[in-house]
Amino acid sequence: MFQALLIVLFVPAVDAEVTADVIIRGATIHDGSGKPGFRGDVALKGERIVGVGQFAVSGQPEIIDGTGLIVAPGFIDLHNHSDMSAQRPRILRPAIAELEYRKNLNFLMQGCTTIVTGNCGFGPYDVAEFFRQLDKNKIGTNVIHQIPHNDLRQHVMGNANRPPTDEEMARMLQLVEKNMKDGAWGLSTGLFYTPGSYADKDEIVALAKVVSRYGGFYASHMRNEGPNLLPSIHETIEVGRRAKLPVHISHFKAFGPKAWGKAADAIALVRDARKKGLRVTVDQYPYTASSTSLAADVIPQVYREGSHKDLIARFDDPELGPKIRQAIQSALKDMDDGKRIRIAQFPANPKWQGKDLAQLAKEQGKNPVDIVLDIERRGGCQIVAFSMTEEDVRLIMKQPFVATASDGATKIPDATVPHPRNYGTFPRKIGYYALQERVLPVEQAIRSATGLPADILKLPQRGYLKPGYFADVVVFDPKTFRDTATFDKPHQYATGVRYLFVNGVATIKDGKYTGALAGKALRHSSR
Repeated sequence: MFQALLIVLFVPAVDAEVTADVIIRGATIHDGSGKPGFRGDVALKGERIVGVGQFAVSGQPEIIDGTGLIVAPGFIDLHNHSDMSAQRPRILRPAIAELEYRKNLNFLMQGCTTIVTGNCGFGPYDVAEFFRQLDKNKIGTNVIHQIPHNDLRQHVMGNANRPPTDEEMARMLQLVEKNMKDGAWGLSTGLFYTPGSYADKDEIVALAKVVSRYGGFYASHMRNEGPNLLPSIHETIEVGRRAKLPVHISHFKAFGPKAWGKAADAIALVRDARKKGLRVTVDQYPYTASSTSLAADVIPQVYREGSHKDLIARFDDPELGPKIRQAIQSALKDMDDGKRIRIAQFPANPKWQGKDLAQLAKEQGKNPVDIVLDIERRGGCQIVAFSMTEEDVRLIMKQPFVATASDGATKIPDATVPHPRNYGTFPRKIGYYALQERVLPVEQAIRSATGLPADILKLPQRGYLKPGYFADVVVFDPKTFRDTATFDKPHQYATGVRYLFVNGVATIKDGKYTGALAGKALRHSSR
């Protein structure tokens, strides 16, 4: 009786005859809703889905045998930094490399069809121009963009540790309104970074109120994800309450030993806000390490005002220098005296890439603090910080309001040693944690990458397998859909995606990239 009821609930009735270009036949369908999968067919015509479930077919479409495979909506990466790659000066990037970046191949191979940029408050602050460049040059995935508060503030008032003047605030408000009219989906802050860290809550609320008028949302890399995790969550939720708009917390985590075990309390705060009727969601990358710049991780924000040259001058200041060294020493102590901090990208000395600070200090016969100062004097570097616990990571991913997001960027294989999340986030969540480890149901893991992010964005006609929706579709083998990128060897593409359609165009076919650049700049339709 119960099994029969399940069939009635989850297997659609036979629809009218459809005309299609492609039929994915006999796959297990996960439609993005979070309901259990069911056996059926999916039909694509042009850039749209025209049939899901059981239906008659006319004509002679291409048939893809889906036996043993899963078909799902293309994955939506809510937190992506590929816009940073796009901003690299052309003189530093030959045309062939530029094309490689625009493919977004490391995300296509994970099954991603849409990425959201402008995160952590960084990215192009001229949304119209950014979208124009995407339209002109083409890209492998669809792109959604947010207004980046850090770069916006930097443009208006520099890297200044002070409140904006009335004129500066008016200028920022005008730019936010213009960008929302030009198709931005919301406002993103990076209050952990400068100059965003110099902004108070009232400044953020005022900007967010403009976004609210145009139906956007507020996403934040909060001020603190470590010892002050809970106050930071309170602040983020308060911005949404005062500005009357949805709130989304980026890369939800409990960072560092002083915060370990606080994930449960952090989850409780989000649940409580949601019970009160506030729209609060979060995203997560399923790893126990984070990644950012070395300076952001170990040098307090108060010393990072102004230019990088100003920072270096403070190192040699007789009063400030010792204070900076003491602050760095304290930060490194929390990370096993630098053993937990690994160099990911250091152009000034690529041989240091892949090594941790403690290891480098031993090799150089120096204190780890001296290694930090040496790196910063030579331009700084990107790091991978082993800063979370597996228990907290698993607890967070089980929550129904947690979307999956990479916090990664477009990568092409080279000598750097970046975070493996750039290549493996989605198969790690779905393939490893759901299908292999069974930490959460596979239908929930798929929803966290499809229907849930579409709902968070209020993204029309994407994120679900429904007739009439855009044909952003992934077909993968549950037995082989896994991340292969590791912390030691991160430049390795995911396995298991057999087919990927972006706006109906076959971008991956038989597991191989076709060369298509079928993505679009997706503009928000403001109120």
